[in-house]
Amino acid sequence: MSRTLWRGARLASMADGTPWGWIERGALLAEGDRIGWIGAEAALPAGLQVGAEHDLGGALVTPGLIDAHTHLVYGGDRAAEFELRLQGASYEEIARAGGGIRATVAATRSASDEALFESAAARARALMREGVTTLEVKSGYGLSETHEARCLAAARRLGRELALTVRTTSLGAHALPPEFEGRRSAYVDAVCAWLEGQQRAGLADAVDAYCDTIGFTPAETGRVLARAVALGLPVKLHAEQLS
Repeated sequence: MSRTLWRGARLASMADGTPWGWIERGALLAEGDRIGWIGAEAALPAGLQVGAEHDLGGALVTPGLIDAHTHLVYGGDRAAEFELRLQGASYEEIARAGGGIRATVAATRSASDEALFESAAARARALMREGVTTLEVKSGYGLSETHEARCLAAARRLGRELALTVRTTSLGAHALPPEFEGRRSAYVDAVCAWLEGQQRAGLADAVDAYCDTIGFTPAETGRVLARAVALGLPVKLHAEQLS
């Protein structure tokens, strides 16, 4: 088993006794893919034999970070809306004019599976460079049974192909897609119907819904979350983001 020693670190060990288990000049011994020892550099065991040793020069070392709310899987971008925001248009005004979530839904539906994965992987790698090791990824930009499943499958693939722990969240109740205009209740029924298949396919770890003026009412949201609970899926909520 390989042993690597990292010296000269400012360590947040999370041990009891001090805030964050802070060690000003710390050392960490890696044994294979596990931490074999952590503590003050002055307290290193005598006669320690290692295969490699590195001086971190005072760099900060923390446990892996968790990003518990992301929307990594989507097509296109909203750069064109930035100027509208600068001119004073609100997020709600842009959304009601067909921008925002709906614009991203159109771009996501037209993107290939590989394009969705590669763009999401680039975003995930950027988070990894900042120390993230565990990631929640929501769907919500497909808004049909097929396209929501594609987004969740891309998120699952991130966990298989990158050095990340990934948890997926089904967010079909993110916005009303254009093909359901005027048929809100039918769309909520559709979202509820998708959940069992997503769970059976191993695509969804949890369920979220967007309860707001441009999303869904409390009653509509409640129907989605009640179905999730009935299936044994944990629930989350986007609530009063704008209202």
